Amino acid sequence: MTHTSPAGPGASRRTVVAAAGASGLVAALAACGSGDKKSTPAPASPETPAAPGASTAPSSAAAGALARTGDIPEGGGKVFADRKVVVTQPVKGEFKAFSAICTHEGCVVRDVSGGTINCPCHGSKFSASDGSVRHGPAQRPLPAERVTVQGDTIRLA
Repeated sequence: MTHTSPAGPGASRRTVVAAAGASGLVAALAACGSGDKKSTPAPASPETPAAPGASTAPSSAAAGALARTGDIPEGGGKVFADRKVVVTQPVKGEFKAFSAICTHEGCVVRDVSGGTINCPCHGSKFSASDGSVRHGPAQRPLPAERVTVQGDTIRLA
């Protein structure tokens, strides 16, 4: 009486087990990949030079202060990448704050110019007055952050 493998003549048990193991490994590795070709941009780091209008130095962060009112230009703003917030002054004496994380793919916005908060990754632009999208690809506005002004100091609320 001869033994034949259910996999057919010539296929040993060792070959069948090895093939099943290799298939399982391929399936596990494929499951680890999301299939999403988008990559999450790296957050701003001290090694990455800051753009004009962006701050990575924790100036008076220990005291909770973001900036002095004189640091935020009228009609412009300043990005505090380390705190992930952008502060704007749309009109003299009116300070607004928004998340510095772009709603498109999570990049940190670079600067405020021409009345917009600008993301360097894909060109999204947000209103410096209310955080609304002025130019895509972002579809959602920047979330507002609360700030308080005490004297000439701007703090996150």
